Amino acid sequence: MTQEPSGPLSEAVVRHGFVLPEYDGRSLAAVLPAAASALGVDGPDGRYARSREVLGLAPAERVCVVLVDGLGLENLLERSGHAPFLRSLVTDGSALVCGYPSTTAASIGTFGTGTCPGRTGMLGYTVRNPHTGGIANMVSWEGVGSPTELQREQTVFESVVEAGVRVTSVGPARFADSGMTVAALRGGGYRGAESLEARVDAAAFELITPGLVYLYWGDVDKVGHHLGSDSWQWGDALEQADQELDRLARTVPRGTRIVVTADHGMIDVDRSRRWDVAEVAGLHEGVKLVAGEPRAVHVHARRAAGVAAVVARWQDVLGDGAVVATRDEAVELGLFGEVADHVRPYIGDVVVAVTGRGTVVDSRTQSARSLELVGVHGSLTPREMRVPFLTLTT
Repeated sequence: MTQEPSGPLSEAVVRHGFVLPEYDGRSLAAVLPAAASALGVDGPDGRYARSREVLGLAPAERVCVVLVDGLGLENLLERSGHAPFLRSLVTDGSALVCGYPSTTAASIGTFGTGTCPGRTGMLGYTVRNPHTGGIANMVSWEGVGSPTELQREQTVFESVVEAGVRVTSVGPARFADSGMTVAALRGGGYRGAESLEARVDAAAFELITPGLVYLYWGDVDKVGHHLGSDSWQWGDALEQADQELDRLARTVPRGTRIVVTADHGMIDVDRSRRWDVAEVAGLHEGVKLVAGEPRAVHVHARRAAGVAAVVARWQDVLGDGAVVATRDEAVELGLFGEVADHVRPYIGDVVVAVTGRGTVVDSRTQSARSLELVGVHGSLTPREMRVPFLTLTT
């Protein structure tokens, strides 16, 4: 639940124009539960029905939920000339917020379970695994361990299948049994398809039979990372997605409810506002490990007794370039939602949300390629947090 602003941390959030998560409101967490309820599936404690009411999703026998990775609402609106079909679906109710951090691993966990990162344990691009002490990658799932041991929440797909409704995910074949899929999107069948055209064809075929189809597309995000969301190539990627989603709407059986959303938005970096932990004494002093991503950092202190000093040094170095909080402060503010006991150790002793277009990196642990990314995300700015919720019935 979003907290009412009070105290220095909340005042900083307001001052920087940050958007806080709303895990029980108009949130990415509500999308699949609402779709399940539209198909007549009752979720735990009436949660699915509440989500459908919040999002205003009408009942249907067939629902296709499309997630376009990296297509923030502000990104879409700024480049809407490339997306006449999606632009035609935009209304006053088209905005949702994702969770924190505003990044794929955390958002897919929230999306797939209808809960929050504090429950799923999917807390960023990387986290410190408290069992090994090393960095774990939540996208490749390297160093994380068993997906079902960390992510213990029932997925929405599992609930839908248990209710006797057919579920099919459509995406790259290599994702079928990936750690992220098993953790957050387990349940139902999986159709591997590589190109967007092939995925649209597969989704339309699966929707011949009533049920729920989930279609994932990642190229908009990929182009944004490497060339920037302001690049002409990003506009071309959006245009391709728009054309194929238009074709999806014209191909699926009549009466199909289509929902288009995203996991986060994107900001193009300002390289003059980059801090490298490896090169700044005030950032690496007393720090054991830095995880997360350049816009949403988990800082792990060498000693529990040294956390306050780490906070003070990071605040001194970053100034208005970031909001710096202790783990307890971040949890109390609701950034991660309700936090399970087994998840809490994965959260940094210090949590950092970067402002503006700045980044915090650590060249000791990050690859040269990752340090050169143009488009990034993870923080709490409206551009990163606001995602589209576009619907139509064919």
